[in-house]
Amino acid sequence: MSATNTSLTPVPVWFGGEWRTLSDVATTPVHNPSTGEVIAEAPLCTAAHVNEAVEAAAAAFPAWMETPPVERARILFKFKMLLDENFDDLVRCNTREHGKTLVESRGDVKRGIEMVEFACGVPSLLMGEVLENIARGIDCESIRQPLGVCVGITPFNFPCMVPLWMYPVALACGNTFVLKPSEKVPLTSIKVAKLLEQAGLPKGVFNLVHGGREAVDALLTHPKVRAISFVGSTPIARYIYETGTKHGKRVQANGGAKNYVILMPDADVENSTRGVIEAAFGCAGERCMAASTAVVVGGAEKTVLPALVEATRRIKVGPTDREAQPDMGAVITRQHRDRVLQLIEAGVKEGAKIPADGRGVKVSEAPNGFYVGATILDEVQTGMTVAKEEIFGPVLNVMHMEDLDKAIELANKSFYGNGASIFTRSGKAAREFKHRVNCGMVGINIGVPASMAWFPFNGWNESFFGDLHMQGKEGVQFFTQLKVTTSRWFSYGEGDIWHTEAKK
Repeated sequence: MSATNTSLTPVPVWFGGEWRTLSDVATTPVHNPSTGEVIAEAPLCTAAHVNEAVEAAAAAFPAWMETPPVERARILFKFKMLLDENFDDLVRCNTREHGKTLVESRGDVKRGIEMVEFACGVPSLLMGEVLENIARGIDCESIRQPLGVCVGITPFNFPCMVPLWMYPVALACGNTFVLKPSEKVPLTSIKVAKLLEQAGLPKGVFNLVHGGREAVDALLTHPKVRAISFVGSTPIARYIYETGTKHGKRVQANGGAKNYVILMPDADVENSTRGVIEAAFGCAGERCMAASTAVVVGGAEKTVLPALVEATRRIKVGPTDREAQPDMGAVITRQHRDRVLQLIEAGVKEGAKIPADGRGVKVSEAPNGFYVGATILDEVQTGMTVAKEEIFGPVLNVMHMEDLDKAIELANKSFYGNGASIFTRSGKAAREFKHRVNCGMVGINIGVPASMAWFPFNGWNESFFGDLHMQGKEGVQFFTQLKVTTSRWFSYGEGDIWHTEAKK
């Protein structure tokens, strides 16, 4: 498809400090999920375009590496101020191309800005270590230096936040960067990149490409790319990791998840219901930290579960690109909506009950939007399709267990490992759960235990491929390499200026 409709929002690339609209390339539609309308056509960059972006980043690297960290931080401070000043515009753009509510988009943008705030502290974060006299007259020191050209490949579900997990820290550490956002949501990344330009970032330090498989493969195999950050589904994360490392890249690849929420008999009904509803149906369930399975333990099926079903039935679905806001927006595309509906159907056919059914939701004011209503599948069993596959939509599985031991055992059978939560008033149960559950992020009376910027986004198992996670100190370690110098000085020797001057 060729982008010929001049009413569509432009989707330019940014190579070497120059914004360009590509012609004579294939494109893919960008939708407003709330209405179903096409709002832009994203170019599918070729390997030649990717090479141009990487070469621009490689050319800019030597000067950027030598830029003092405090000067790099000052640019990021200005960038942070521009993000704050343009906050509402970014929120509206985020909602328009993704479909999430304005409240959810505010969280998306805010969490991204927090990563920039973290990166602004880079002079302290990059400080090394020194030990004097490791042996008599010998000193040793370590410093962190940047890698070179780094790459970010990001998903559709957080158009602002996830890219900002990556490149603020990479740039602060002295690397140059090439970002390939999801071709489904390129517009927010363009707005943010223009703010980077306005903040005074030198040409070529940050570059923006768009595209699909060809662009991704070109980035994974380019000889001048040193490191790759990725967020997406587990099959693609595995592919990114295996292909990137095979070609000598450092890789951090976050995959999918099947996050469990344990509801204990003593859980506070009101607060646990609210927490699970927000965790399961926030962003229409399109997040890797969504609560996809609620494990109801013992008497909780008579207290929390009825309240959970009732609250789910009350969730209002509708368009999010207008002043009157619903509780939940659309999913990203028509194809994704159809897949979610197919998985719900599979769950019902395999024996699950459906006390809250979102399949027939109608949105009269936006009949062409990509809507699925909030859905609960009860009495889900481990062998069912919905128990094994990541649905990535507004669907909550409910499973029943006799006690906490069996609930933990169930959660630990999952080959994913992003997050798990428990709702309880018992400190003993909470401690037992925290200690034994097999995942990287744990919530106690918190539905979405996603870590903040200062801590790593800490997926385990098949939810993460690599050694160093995004965010926090691990993010700094990922985007730098350690250099250790051991030194010894003898008595005055040839070329010693002080000694030479003293002889005169």
